[in-house]
Amino acid sequence: MGAVEDARFGGIDLGVWAEFEAATWTSYPLLFRMLDDAAVAAVLWDRFLSSSQRAVIAEGLGLGMEQSRSLTALLAGLRELGKLVPGFQRRERGAWERLGEDLLAGAGRISQVPVEVDRSSMHVAFSVLSAFGFSARGNSSPAVRCAQVVGGMGGRFLQVDVDGGAAARRIAATAGGPAWRELRARYAALVRYLTSAVTVPERVSVQAAVLMTGVGIVAGRMSGQRSHWLEAAHMPAFGAAEHFAGARFRAVEVVGEAELERVDLEPVPFTTAHPHLKGPNDLQASLMAQMPGLVGEYGVGITVIADGTGSGKSVGALEVGRICNGGCGTAGLAWLMPTTATTDAAWETLEAYVRARRPERVPVTLVHNHSRLSAAYTGTRIPTEAVSGHDDPADAPTALMPYGTRLADIPAPAEGGSAGLDGGAWEPSEAGEWAGAPEGFLRGQDTALLAQFSAATIDQAQMAVLPVQFSALRLLALSGKTVVVDEAHALTPYSHLQLLRLLGWLGSMRTPVVLLSATMPSSTSSAMVAAYLAGAGREPGRLAAADYAPAFPGWLFADAATGTAHRMEATARIRHCRAQSRPLRVTMRAVTYRRLGDVSREVEPGERLAVIGQTIGQVAREGGCAMVGCATVADSQDTYRYLQRSWPGDPGELVLLHARFPGWVREQRTGWVRRALGPAGHRPDRLVVVTTSMLDTSLDIDVDMMVSDLASIARLLQRAGRLARFYLSWQNTGRRPPWWRPGHLPHLTVLQPLGAAGATAVPAEWRTVEPAFLLHATAALLQAKNYDLQLNVPADVQDLVEQVHGEHSPFASETANLRRLLAGHLERTMAEEHLSDVQLIPPHDRVSALADLHRQYLTAGQAATRLGTLPRRLLPCYLTAGGELALDRAGTQPLPDQRYLSSRQVRHILQHTVPVPAAWVARPAPQHRPPASWDQHPLLANLVLLPSPARDSAHTEHYGRHRLRMDGELGLIHDRVN
Repeated sequence: MGAVEDARFGGIDLGVWAEFEAATWTSYPLLFRMLDDAAVAAVLWDRFLSSSQRAVIAEGLGLGMEQSRSLTALLAGLRELGKLVPGFQRRERGAWERLGEDLLAGAGRISQVPVEVDRSSMHVAFSVLSAFGFSARGNSSPAVRCAQVVGGMGGRFLQVDVDGGAAARRIAATAGGPAWRELRARYAALVRYLTSAVTVPERVSVQAAVLMTGVGIVAGRMSGQRSHWLEAAHMPAFGAAEHFAGARFRAVEVVGEAELERVDLEPVPFTTAHPHLKGPNDLQASLMAQMPGLVGEYGVGITVIADGTGSGKSVGALEVGRICNGGCGTAGLAWLMPTTATTDAAWETLEAYVRARRPERVPVTLVHNHSRLSAAYTGTRIPTEAVSGHDDPADAPTALMPYGTRLADIPAPAEGGSAGLDGGAWEPSEAGEWAGAPEGFLRGQDTALLAQFSAATIDQAQMAVLPVQFSALRLLALSGKTVVVDEAHALTPYSHLQLLRLLGWLGSMRTPVVLLSATMPSSTSSAMVAAYLAGAGREPGRLAAADYAPAFPGWLFADAATGTAHRMEATARIRHCRAQSRPLRVTMRAVTYRRLGDVSREVEPGERLAVIGQTIGQVAREGGCAMVGCATVADSQDTYRYLQRSWPGDPGELVLLHARFPGWVREQRTGWVRRALGPAGHRPDRLVVVTTSMLDTSLDIDVDMMVSDLASIARLLQRAGRLARFYLSWQNTGRRPPWWRPGHLPHLTVLQPLGAAGATAVPAEWRTVEPAFLLHATAALLQAKNYDLQLNVPADVQDLVEQVHGEHSPFASETANLRRLLAGHLERTMAEEHLSDVQLIPPHDRVSALADLHRQYLTAGQAATRLGTLPRRLLPCYLTAGGELALDRAGTQPLPDQRYLSSRQVRHILQHTVPVPAAWVARPAPQHRPPASWDQHPLLANLVLLPSPARDSAHTEHYGRHRLRMDGELGLIHDRVN
């Protein structure tokens, strides 16, 4: 029988099952499941893929758009074909007994080894595609690559062994006799007929294969939902053609419900899109004036925006994204940030930008390991009246926390809500309120990037170029929109190499990219642009000799078509530099580094702690807002305890913020600091924030004074971006303290630890934060300036960065000590790059078989996007008088010990956890294990408990040589027994 006859009711055997529910003995025909997959893939082509992605696939196949769409649907439809083998059909005895006599008789000997459906589908697909006329000569031939696409829809690309597992004789021996083989061929032919995939491609590019695989993965997840197939299984029987017509209709619904349809945002005036601005600055105006013409003439490319901190790079990136999406066929934006705190802030900015255009519904996803803990993202908010009684949050004395509130006084969040720092619970958003967070399909950790707009930590994108399962899904998600890499300089050599590989893949997929940085060396900028252009097909030899660094401040656009660098007009750049100019004074003071130890210890003059107290004494006496940036968490805790001893005002005016507080405390404290010190917040009369590097980058906050431990010049300049950030806009507004007189220079004091020999002595604990060479080179730079440096931001920034971080830094050979430190730094850098390169997937032009993309077996949890041991999560809990464990000292929130936990309960538990180095808890005792009922839960099984008697606030737990204690004010305290 032909495909036309098979498409009719009763024309083909539908007894072969794909899904089976044993409770009701309901089976779903395999053919219908295959047609469902094909239908969803076709709708994803129409409604989800951007026009640029469709063009990459069509170009990679050498076919027209319609035939490329049909082939994509066909391959998605074949992903389940591997179930049409006896070994799989025998899994459910009830369904097996319903098969036709010819299939049962031709099953042959069934192997006891479980069928690997993805590999089985790939092998039988290779056979049917070869029969369709697909060339099978070589690893890159259409039959081999398309078969690998089918197998890769399970998450990993597998190797097609043409003379082994995929050989006809091997399939005949393991996949059933002639009746099975004939039915597989008829199923495949029927899917091909209904999808109209009649044209055979002469080639299949790696990029096209990856994107088609991603589409098939998404289609399979949607049609594989129990609610989707179970409803169809109970419908009246149809023929294949009728079912496929209905499947297309249902596919439109399921894609719409998953919020994957691309939406064209309405154009709005600049001040509507960015309501906090009166108009574009010169750099933003230059981008808006020049970029449309460049994109219109040359098409896709990579943009680098280099400007001072607080100068509006984010707004410039949003405008570039809008222009590129309009001219390059992409839709949406992926904003990549270095940390979870900055990603949370970026999500709020992106969500507000999308909402300002008033779409009916466009999801904006937050993608990082702890996004489910974000109260803002999960749709919860604190009632304004519970905070302060004000109608408008902007008018409230605080956005979240009243002054004078200490961590010890804050009740933990009750289950189902995240507590406000005043004790009020976070409540769900009001019905009908526009919200950008997704509700269903896009909530998944690896599907969230598929949203049209997303803010993500950069490691989520880096996994697209690591051999992890579903890496094709991440490449699909990123390639259809403009990708913005914020703080592009803030990566270790290990992660930097991964970013270069990612840029190469994005260039090959014609994806617009925007790089943002305030302190990026020109060599780093050139390397990133060259990596992108090499991926786009430009000659590497010519790229190596080109200069792709923008003049600072300014921007550069390198088009993928010619590799030409187009820069910001000089007159506009000079005008912008003058308009943004603000003074900064950096002084370095020599100190003796010593831990506080006993809180009552007498601190001698010249010690680090004494100098900090002396420096911020003016704020303590006369008011203002200051920030103390400490190298480590332990140093921040010491500093906070020392300052407490002589603090003259309200205890709530002294705030400690670091990464080792419970998640709900860290989130709320960070949010409160952002609002209190932001451009529209109710600025306190006096405040000192003691912190680590959490507030260094991409946060729109302003302090009047700053003290910092010695760090690299790039980090110091980034940190100084929070010092008098609103210097220009707040002139003559009365928002500064009384001691801020006309002509006052914002002052950053850098603490230089000295050893016994009078030279810079970097404490061992600081070397895990940044390479010691960079700290020594920065100290040498400031010493050369007589310990007192006055500069203009942004005009003088790039020169300072180049002197320490640039490729030809003069400090590298200044002294023998620096040469020794540089040699060690370069050796570690090369080691990191080697380790990173070992794990990376190859560039697109070095891929032969698609299996090259998954030569290693890594899970997303095992994949390292930065060097070092992956952290563990510690759960502080309290032993009540009744012998039960609870999340709070009062015992009102018992630790749930049950097999099935709701998502609300899981989120509530995770909100109380603290990330710690794995070495700290490498030797847990039995009492440190979570309840046995959590063992099968992927998010809770690896937690380590930190139990403490409820009535003993000073209790310390031992984990081998490490001792840990959760303090009500200081957060987690760690020390080590030697």
